[in-house]
Amino acid sequence: MSEHTLILSTIDSREAAEKIAHHVVEERLAACVNIISDITSVYKWKGALERTTEILMVIKTTRERLPRLIERIKELHTYELPEVIALPIQDGYPPYLEWIVSETAE
Repeated sequence: MSEHTLILSTIDSREAAEKIAHHVVEERLAACVNIISDITSVYKWKGALERTTEILMVIKTTRERLPRLIERIKELHTYELPEVIALPIQDGYPPYLEWIVSETAE
């Protein structure tokens, strides 16, 4: 299993995304958070078809920090059911991957 992990999470505002980003980077739960504005999400929620403009957070962390990161996102998130999808990073530029590890070390 990969040590490096990429998290995808959507949220309703740039301010909320920046709040989460600042907390998780400051707390060393993530090395970096990219905030991508104005994505369109289409989904069903409580039986109704929804179309919403959201913000996407792309979060880089390690497998070791993942459980605490998920908990922290849940604590800070504005949604009743926050999206938190973890994808293993299979490969990448070794110095960058080492940086992710160093920035999330306790």
